[in-house]
Amino acid sequence: MRRFWLFLGAVVLSATLTLGCTPGSANAPATNGQASSAPMSTDAEVVSVSYDCDELPLERAGVSLYLGRIQVEGAKPTRDILLVHGVTYSSHEFDIDYQDYSLAHFLARQGYAVWSLDIAGFGHSGEVEDGFLPDSQYASEDINAAVERIVGETGHDKVDVLGWSWGTITTSLYAKNHLEHLGRLVLYAPILSGIGAADVEEPFHHNTWEHAASDFQMKNDGTYDLSVTDPVVIEEFCSSCWHHDGESSPNGGRRDICVPQDELLIDLKAISVPTLLIHGDADPYLNYDLLERALDELPEGSEHVVIHGGSHVVMIEAPYYHEFQGAVAGFLGGDVNA
Repeated sequence: MRRFWLFLGAVVLSATLTLGCTPGSANAPATNGQASSAPMSTDAEVVSVSYDCDELPLERAGVSLYLGRIQVEGAKPTRDILLVHGVTYSSHEFDIDYQDYSLAHFLARQGYAVWSLDIAGFGHSGEVEDGFLPDSQYASEDINAAVERIVGETGHDKVDVLGWSWGTITTSLYAKNHLEHLGRLVLYAPILSGIGAADVEEPFHHNTWEHAASDFQMKNDGTYDLSVTDPVVIEEFCSSCWHHDGESSPNGGRRDICVPQDELLIDLKAISVPTLLIHGDADPYLNYDLLERALDELPEGSEHVVIHGGSHVVMIEAPYYHEFQGAVAGFLGGDVNA
């Protein structure tokens, strides 16, 4: 815990410094979709909402998988959405329970049963002996098992799916191979191609506080840009990473994405359902040239939303998270005023 308090002290100290801004990528694309500008609920209204949370038993390939559900207390949702995390950290990232930042709570207020899956070896799912085992293809079958479980539990035929970062690769593979129960697809921070060749030799990643915070935007002096991210959000995010994911996580997904930048990782032409591409234009992991042409390869009804100034964690950045939530709700057909 000493490392955490040292980290938090640095975050608070940086709040006393002059606030700056982080420039976006020089080759960032123009916006192809329009995020909703409708007003969101007040903090008081959000705090007054209570939620039911439970977990369904699920196992695949001999590994127990965490499949959690959040919905508004007393509600009987007619729609389901599955949230799929990226590499390193698990599905808790979608539920930063501070003010109205939680994407899971937001979607529950849209009338969804919000399901969160931890891929084998991550978070609260069972451990794996080989950290390279849960690669992208393996994870896509975990996603299929979760969707099948959701359909069996609810009786609903379709499930919307949202993947973030590496989760855009795994959900795209799921969409390619298991179309029968897929409704709409959201690819948040889509990793369309490799992020750069690197040798990933260790089967497990060594997690640290510093790594958990590394996606938050920083100023030139090395302090966090608190005009972009609330320091409490940084604290909540990193504390949750430590609590849910511990000191290590599987590296199969990291080995999949640490390949040359010209190596395609997502076959957009293989996706046959309406798809939302959503990301910031200051995200260092994205291939913006490919994203500019992406809509040409996706089916009718697909959208592309670029949030100017947003980074890889745009869904929890103070100037942008309402825009992110509104765009997702608008695409899925939800009420952006919830």
